[in-house]
Amino acid sequence: MGRISDLVDQALKTGYLSLAAEDQLRSLLQVKNTPEELTAFLQLQRAAMEGLVKQESRELAHLQKLPL
Repeated sequence: MGRISDLVDQALKTGYLSLAAEDQLRSLLQVKNTPEELTAFLQLQRAAMEGLVKQESRELAHLQKLPL
């Protein structure tokens, strides 16, 4: 399944978090994690809030709200 830190590293490197990666993160957060993995997740949250990482899910939600 992977590790949270691997998904975070990829998102920070590309500046993008795909739907698939978000789903993986949700699954990984359902189980016990090390403090380092949780710190990596918090780093991703911070980067997303600062606009350094775009989330596919938010982009799709925004597009669905646009008038045709």
